[in-house]
Amino acid sequence: PTLSNPSSIRTITAAYAHCNDLYSLRMKDIRASHLEGAILNAQVGDSTKSRMKSLFNMMYKYAVAHDIVDKDYASVMFTNGNPIKKEPLKEAVPFSQEEILLLWDNYSAINFADMVLVGIYSGWRPQELAILKIKDIDLENDTMLGGLKTDAGKNRIVPIHPLIKPLIENRMKEAVSLHSEYLFNDSNGQQGIHITYDKYRNRFEKVMKCLKLNHRPHETRHTFITKAKACNVDEYTLKLIVGHAIVDITEKVYTHRTIEQLKAEIVKISK
Repeated sequence: PTLSNPSSIRTITAAYAHCNDLYSLRMKDIRASHLEGAILNAQVGDSTKSRMKSLFNMMYKYAVAHDIVDKDYASVMFTNGNPIKKEPLKEAVPFSQEEILLLWDNYSAINFADMVLVGIYSGWRPQELAILKIKDIDLENDTMLGGLKTDAGKNRIVPIHPLIKPLIENRMKEAVSLHSEYLFNDSNGQQGIHITYDKYRNRFEKVMKCLKLNHRPHETRHTFITKAKACNVDEYTLKLIVGHAIVDITEKVYTHRTIEQLKAEIVKISK
């Protein structure tokens, strides 16, 4: 149940690939020193080492629950201090109005610039945008269904902003011609190749390079939220659109926000 989406599966699979020191050991023979050694000896960056530690935590949670081991050695790793240095979080920088207009001026000439614009006007997380399926896009009612990560984020409805509807329509036509179930694809002859998050990031970086811009993939989502707040989009409607948890019990339980209300709020965001 922990690995509830493709992104989580890729993350854990990648972490496991660097646990060579543990492959030959039985679970009941592994000790904290083995786990620490695997992390310290891995020739990877701090973020991957942190994922390895998360993997060990999940493995022992399962192993203890099913009586495979008697003790959770993952919980006592690095008792003298965790050597995994957390990189400081970089502040998210939203796209400026000039940069957004630059994307509009070039989206037809630069492949996947349209995908960046869809992210800016919808608030999808990059990995959510990458796996949008055409069956979950309703052009008649101007809605998209998708989402990952949290209970509030899963299976949420996002209105299609009128500005990006033509971009989505074009991608849907392309997906049909490529016999693909996904909105965004790499084309390889007559076949469509699903855009994974890694591919999304690669395409995103190419667009940034072409336009001489300096942004990271998740900053499209940050831009949407920033623009929505600047345009006085209703706070709780915004949370529903981007998949943030609503704490206010009255709003969460008693307020029923219709699709038309969501649409009315999202169109407050202008080009």
